[in-house]
Amino acid sequence: MTDNKSKDITENISPSPRCDDELDPGIRENTKLTFSVQKSNKSRLAGKLHYWWCWFAASALLLFAGGPAVLFLWVVNQRLRLYPLALWGAETWLIACRAKVKVIGSEHLEPDRSYVFASNHRSYLDTAALFRYTGRRIGLVAKKELLKAPVLGQGMGFVNIIAIDRSNPDRALASMEKARSVMRAGYSFGVFVEGTRAMPGELLPFKKGAFHLALQTDAAIVPVAIRNSDWMMGKRTGVAYAGEIVMVLLAPIETKGRDVMELLQETRAAIASELSRAWEE
Repeated sequence: MTDNKSKDITENISPSPRCDDELDPGIRENTKLTFSVQKSNKSRLAGKLHYWWCWFAASALLLFAGGPAVLFLWVVNQRLRLYPLALWGAETWLIACRAKVKVIGSEHLEPDRSYVFASNHRSYLDTAALFRYTGRRIGLVAKKELLKAPVLGQGMGFVNIIAIDRSNPDRALASMEKARSVMRAGYSFGVFVEGTRAMPGELLPFKKGAFHLALQTDAAIVPVAIRNSDWMMGKRTGVAYAGEIVMVLLAPIETKGRDVMELLQETRAAIASELSRAWEE
């Protein structure tokens, strides 16, 4: 352990959870788990200034690159050509935020195979990292509120980012059907399985949508554990710091003949184990 990490863990996370009767209750019962959080050695004032710089950079990218591109590609009816620009935008924003990304586990993925990437989610940085660095042509599931964001909302559908309205079952089902059609076209899909950003150090209960999607498309699930983004730009912190996001692509979980809760528990156990292992290191 290093000195700049908090020492309190409010839930006891077993180092190697398994999908059986010995599972940690937070995994078996799909309840919130909490891990310790690393602290930055920079001042809070520096963090606030960096936070607002990150949002200025995002706004500039959307206004000067995203806006004109969305309008032009809509006029010429070539919407999917926005995808390379979106990848560039995600990478450029991470660079502007001084967020390096280290990817571990790419060797687990087979070429030309589609996957459902099921990831934890603690920061806006996670979205850019998952979209840009899985090494796959990927769509994402997002909250419906993003549709209201200027330029971003209009461009989401161009790059297969699908908004889910969980308050309306019919619309949610229609969105998942669209996700299935995207996967059948050869894309992978990234889903933040907690359904929202967690507070720093938390792993929230998982939603079932990603596992239904995987079962209905016969796709394997890749558990993704994203570390460090919570202290770099955590929910409700109002600060941002430079650092290295570690995105771990864990071994794919085959879905054939499995049920939703079994897949959910195995995925949750894999992600929780990786987050716990990171603390132990």
